[in-house]
Amino acid sequence: ISTGKIIHSLEHVSSGDLGLWNKTELLVTASKALLLKQWDWKQAKCTRSWKAIHTIPVASMTFDSTSTLLATGGCDATIKVWDVVKQYCTHNLKGSSGVVHLVQFHPDISRLQLFSSSLDCSIRLWDLRSSQCICVLQSHYSAVTSLSFSRDGDTMVSSGRDKICTVWDLKSQQAKRTVPVYEAVEGVVLLPEKTDLSEIGVKSKNELFVTAGSKGVLRVWEANTARCVYTQTLPSTLTPSSEDEDDDNPRGLMYLFHLPASSRLATVTAEHNILFYQFPSLTTQQQFVGYNDEVLDVKFLGKDDSHIVVATNSCQLKVFQLLTNSCQILYGHTDTVLTLDVFKKGSLFASCAKDRSVRVWQMDSDSGQVRCVAQGSSHTNAVGSISCSRMKASFIVTGSQDCTVKVWDLPAAFPGKEIHQLVPRTTEKAHDKDVNSVAVSPNDKLLASGSQDRTAKLWSLSGDGQLGLLGVFRGHRRGIWSVCFSPVDQVLATSSADGTIKLWSLQDFSCLKTFEGHDASVLKVIFVSRGTQLLSSGADGLVKLWTIKTNECVKTLDAHQDKVWGLHGSRKDDRMVTGSADSNITVWMDVSEVELAEEQAKQEDQILKHQELSNLLHEKKYLKALGLAISLDQPHTVLTVVKAIRQTEDSSELLEKTLLKLRVDQKESLLRYCVVWNTNARNCLDAQAVLQVLLKHLPPEELLQYQGARTHLEGLIPYTERHMERIGRLLQASMFLNYMWQKMRVVGSSSG
Repeated sequence: ISTGKIIHSLEHVSSGDLGLWNKTELLVTASKALLLKQWDWKQAKCTRSWKAIHTIPVASMTFDSTSTLLATGGCDATIKVWDVVKQYCTHNLKGSSGVVHLVQFHPDISRLQLFSSSLDCSIRLWDLRSSQCICVLQSHYSAVTSLSFSRDGDTMVSSGRDKICTVWDLKSQQAKRTVPVYEAVEGVVLLPEKTDLSEIGVKSKNELFVTAGSKGVLRVWEANTARCVYTQTLPSTLTPSSEDEDDDNPRGLMYLFHLPASSRLATVTAEHNILFYQFPSLTTQQQFVGYNDEVLDVKFLGKDDSHIVVATNSCQLKVFQLLTNSCQILYGHTDTVLTLDVFKKGSLFASCAKDRSVRVWQMDSDSGQVRCVAQGSSHTNAVGSISCSRMKASFIVTGSQDCTVKVWDLPAAFPGKEIHQLVPRTTEKAHDKDVNSVAVSPNDKLLASGSQDRTAKLWSLSGDGQLGLLGVFRGHRRGIWSVCFSPVDQVLATSSADGTIKLWSLQDFSCLKTFEGHDASVLKVIFVSRGTQLLSSGADGLVKLWTIKTNECVKTLDAHQDKVWGLHGSRKDDRMVTGSADSNITVWMDVSEVELAEEQAKQEDQILKHQELSNLLHEKKYLKALGLAISLDQPHTVLTVVKAIRQTEDSSELLEKTLLKLRVDQKESLLRYCVVWNTNARNCLDAQAVLQVLLKHLPPEELLQYQGARTHLEGLIPYTERHMERIGRLLQASMFLNYMWQKMRVVGSSSG
């Protein structure tokens, strides 16, 4: 918790609920396969497993305070209690109506009581001595989500999605008070007596409880009066309209835990983020992001590039402090944020999104807190590209799917807490299709734009704010994903879906160099090493370092398992950060000279991948095996998978079915591998089988769009002709042999 680093991760855990054995190093999981598994989580080993006895999956689990009893609530309307030390089932409690989604032991183990809730929204109290339900507490009209007990064990608070909390007297087994909280409540914590919350303005000495729910805020309530005495304030960037929407609120809180030893509360949000709040101020102490989803862009941020800002497949931005992994979540956009750019000083950055808007954010140099300082909405479609002025923070440029480019002026300062409303100073119909990338030159006088229409354009940024077209760069065979100015030369770099990177002269708009090496679309390109080298990232998951002078790739980093959308070099040192559709973000320490440890890690990763490939082949998961083999970019390994498929029954049908499910970039790789396999007589039949599927099912115009398709097909022809001649000779020889055998049989029979 202090560093935010993940110290252990359990692989191959089936989906299901988790119960923590809190006084040892063990964990119990329940799977949909009706198995309970006990884990030594420090060793990442399953120490034992047993059948759950439930007839359908387990829906809820809990341990008692001594960690010797485990209760499981099933979708079959029964509850089982297990002695995890002696390893047997002690109770089978029947009588619930439908799925038992909540089970919880009374904290005083001497009472031997268990609480449960199921489909009828009532709370059942079970006496474990007699295995009987001794009472049914009825108050809620929707699912009961959590229970919390007082220290003396005589008071309980229940929360529900019916937007109420109920305070219960467990001695009389009656409801003392129903508290309307006006939001679906997912968690409740009854605070210890005499908890001092005067720091947040709570003067009450009565019994207090905290709620967390769909609105994403913590609230403190008086149990006796049903009065809300404190409501946490939402970030200023969260719009009022989204405050009132309970459904699909990404800030909604799904769980609430009390950590009394450290005087903290922990919550889990709908987007799988963990937030820690410190008593008595209830301020956010730390935030850990549990799941990034697809990373669409990432940039260094802050003084000395101490932070990174990340755009994921979400309407929120995430700012990570690299030293601690602690995260700020920025609210403001209402649809997926697509890309980012940072101003020269690093404390100001801009974002754009599918919601057709652009926002400017500022990081406080002392506290590190980020707030939205400006926003603008003028585009008529998603805004997919943005670039900041380079000399000083004076303007931003955006490109959109509405085919236009807009220039927005920024004020000299952002005083106060008001969000400045941006208005575009100029709008230009720049391309015939989506504008995928825009870049401002180092002197702020030129603008480059790249589009899905396969062209890049150079514009002048005049003092009066107008854009003037200077020239068009033509030569890419597919849409352009990225444009970037050289920091030292009159040169522009572009990367394209045709798998190439091109360098262009700003003087005559001619193509100076073409770099080929990626097996799929090149999504980003940037200049490094003072303009002498290029870094590129692609849809093949690779990051490549190119030396411009020699026109060659000097290093390839197998960085990710999927498209690398984010690529950014630090302004302060040789670090680089990448973000990918595989949900991972990687910070590289030295761009031009990757350390030996990284190479060793890559080799270890290759070994693990080969082991995984062997397991997939053994399990006959051929599609996954083929995809993994192609990602390794080893033709011989891919051939092994193809041979395995062709050795099965109905091999032709299975091969056809598997190949047609591959992505376009994977089919491109297969065509390239077929050229290699076809040069060897031993492998030519496998190559021809793959070719037959590709040529039979893919239209010629699609095949010709593949990178290097013409060259590959031309390379196949001479060897295929040679194989046909060899097969023809073999056929003639076999026919002659058959003729001789028949003659020998005739002569033998006549002489007999």
